Amino acid sequence: MAQADFKNLVVLDHPLLRHKLGYLRDKNTSSAEFRELVKEISRILAFEVMRGWSDLRKVEIETPLAKTKVDRIRNAPVVVSIMRAGNGMLDAVLSMIPFASTGFIGIYRDKFIHSTVEYYFKMPSDVQGRMAILCDPLVATADTAIAAIDRLKSYEVGRIKILTILVSEVAVQKIGETHPDVEIYTLNVENQMNELGYLVPGLGDAGDRLYQTK
Repeated sequence: MAQADFKNLVVLDHPLLRHKLGYLRDKNTSSAEFRELVKEISRILAFEVMRGWSDLRKVEIETPLAKTKVDRIRNAPVVVSIMRAGNGMLDAVLSMIPFASTGFIGIYRDKFIHSTVEYYFKMPSDVQGRMAILCDPLVATADTAIAAIDRLKSYEVGRIKILTILVSEVAVQKIGETHPDVEIYTLNVENQMNELGYLVPGLGDAGDRLYQTK
């Protein structure tokens, strides 16, 4: 899928990112190495998602040599983790945006009832109108991502941007149809999924690889 197929899709193409993604895909990469790579990639995604931020105020400070005015970001975003895999990105994103507040959504797709199930939801009290940065390393079927977006919109957040390492063509299309205002930042669009809903070639189950739970 070309980037132009979905106007709110941003694919970050950089030699360093391709290098890091190659190690994430490798089944022989250890859990510790996998966690560090996810953090490194997440910092770059966070940098890019804030590139167009325009809500700034001028503050007067003193350098060691003189007084000057500098920019300070206003109305900071809220960074939201889709648990559990999103937690692997969270600290890295917050290291780049330390003034942001944090929210958590626990949600999964139940294969028996063929629907999403929410088991945890916690947001800051002042999210209305603020940009939400939704973190999930992999977006395959998009069912949990769309359910999370629905919940965020019910709280009347501002713009929503998804940070993900890999996303499927199916997910891009579904999110584009249901929430065309939501932007997706990713390293690559995968054109295949297997019968279990895993991205192919993908990198396996991100949560299991982050936390050694398999």
